[in-house]
Amino acid sequence: KCRKRFTTYEKVESLPIMVIKKDGSRQPYEREKVRKGILRACEKRNISMDQIESVLDAIETQISNSLEREVTSEFIGELVMNKLREMDEVAYVRFASV
Repeated sequence: KCRKRFTTYEKVESLPIMVIKKDGSRQPYEREKVRKGILRACEKRNISMDQIESVLDAIETQISNSLEREVTSEFIGELVMNKLREMDEVAYVRFASV
C-alpha cells in the first residue's frame, strides 16, 4: 500500500455543434465562417478585432447555453444581427442585407 492520495478531474466534453443550412444539409459549426461574415459587415467601420472576437465569443456562449446540438443557420444569423445592432447600426444593416 502506497498511502498516497490521488485526485481525478472531470471535464465537460463538448460535442460539436451542427449547423442546419437552408437546404437542409448539416455541417459542423465553423467560427471562421461567422467571423468572415462579421468582418465583411464591419468593413471600413471603426470596429476593432477585439470587439469582433467578443461578439463571436458571446454568440458561441449563447449557442452553447441553448443546449442544442443542432442549430439553424438562421438562428446563428439572428444572434449575429442582434450583437451587431448593439455595436454598430451600419454593420447591422450590411449583415442583414446579405
